[in-house]
Amino acid sequence: MTGIKILVIDDEEALCEILKFNLEKEGYEVDCAYSAEEALELDLAKYDLFIVDIMMEKLSGFDFAKRVRHNPEVETTPIIFCSALTGEDDTVMGLNIGADDYVTKPFVISEVLARVRAVLRRSRVTRKARTEEAPADVMEPDVVFKGLRINRNTKTCTLDGEPVNLTKTEFGLLLFFLTRSNRIYSREEIIRQVWSGDVVVTNRTIDTNITRLRKKIGEYGSNIVTRLGFGYGFKESD
Repeated sequence: MTGIKILVIDDEEALCEILKFNLEKEGYEVDCAYSAEEALELDLAKYDLFIVDIMMEKLSGFDFAKRVRHNPEVETTPIIFCSALTGEDDTVMGLNIGADDYVTKPFVISEVLARVRAVLRRSRVTRKARTEEAPADVMEPDVVFKGLRINRNTKTCTLDGEPVNLTKTEFGLLLFFLTRSNRIYSREEIIRQVWSGDVVVTNRTIDTNITRLRKKIGEYGSNIVTRLGFGYGFKESD
């Protein structure tokens, strides 16, 4: 096995199985998701490549790619669009969103495999270059929303320049919300991202921590919104 993990996202289950079978023959580890929504529920950070259909119900492949490119954990993970949309505008749009390649359906499987190898090869070269160029103590940029600032290096938060005393969990929640704004997340998604896997977390624990966090960040507490029956999210504007 190559140790490389690929996520195939397509609402055509038969096509997913074809890609999975042939990619696994090449030595890749492959998972399938049959919608963009299903894919977004997964731990995307464990994958080295996404192969994504564009025309899916509700969230399209373009929508999925936009969310990936705005997620710091996977913003550089390569994406190959695999779609029946063959127009030049569609291809340009896909590449502008941040896709690394675009394959049209119906495709020849050998071409898909060749493109996968090429994209992964470019990705490895890019990662190696970044590693060699970056200093050992590379600093992460601050996360800022108006008067709210998170320093990811010192694990501190300020509100209009004044320090905010956050617990480790509250800090994790705020960082999660600020880096994934304008979307509602279920409690299960929040637990996976903020709490360690060996900790038992109840819904009341999440609700209590969010209530405390809202109070600590002043006027921006109202930006953390609740959607009954769904979960929580950080809304940047009305």
